[in-house]
Amino acid sequence: MSIEFQILGSSSGGNCALLQTGHTKVLVDVGFSAKRIGCMLEAVGESLDAIDAVFLTHEHSDHAQGIRGLAKRADLPVFANRDTADAVQAKASKPVNWQVFQTGTDFTFRDLKVRSFALPHDAYDPVGFTFKWGEVGDLFSPPRSLAWVTDLGYVPEHVKAHIRDVHTLVIEANYDEALLEQDERRPWSTKQRIRGRHGHLSNHASFELVEELSKQSMLEQVYLAHLSKDCNNVRLVRDKFAPLEKNLSINIIDPESGITPAAKQLII
Repeated sequence: MSIEFQILGSSSGGNCALLQTGHTKVLVDVGFSAKRIGCMLEAVGESLDAIDAVFLTHEHSDHAQGIRGLAKRADLPVFANRDTADAVQAKASKPVNWQVFQTGTDFTFRDLKVRSFALPHDAYDPVGFTFKWGEVGDLFSPPRSLAWVTDLGYVPEHVKAHIRDVHTLVIEANYDEALLEQDERRPWSTKQRIRGRHGHLSNHASFELVEELSKQSMLEQVYLAHLSKDCNNVRLVRDKFAPLEKNLSINIIDPESGITPAAKQLII
């Protein structure tokens, strides 16, 4: 059985992905309007009505703004920790079907085993997720795993421990250090926040992490996401990560277009 993982869009302007196992279809973050997410899903042959749940990493609009529209589906479970749920609900006009978890705990949803873990970012209680599914010895549904890690200023040891045992990693490569320094739109204070310990990962920081994991884990493929439209570009990221492509499948998410339907990835 093949498992489909589709990043619908990822940049500083919005983040959303679809994970579909044999029994479950979930969205990870909903950083676009519900209408736009619906169009993105239609482009890959899916629909909002078929989504079984949403998982939120934190309350920032580029990860959670779609909740306002998605709340029209009163039956749709939205998994978030308490601080994130409270912050998002305060801006929503309708009650959300919150499924609140405590950061750092394990829980299940249908055939997914989910683990949340804290990330260092300037939000109330931001988290990353690992998703695991499948069964040992099952030829049709063997064990597979994916980690979603965006929006963090550095990579603590506990984060490395959680993502060391996954087959697929989504990690941000938010900015190129030189482009950020040269950027004339952002004041110095904003630049300091971006490159601070509760900001975002640079291309170099992401590269160091993936290089380390490639030597001591079962990692097979990497999605480099959350690229800044102003302070990064696909060419720079591709050049940076080229040395790792001998051993890993490297997928770079264009901040302008995301992954097209033709580039849909299959996790087998």
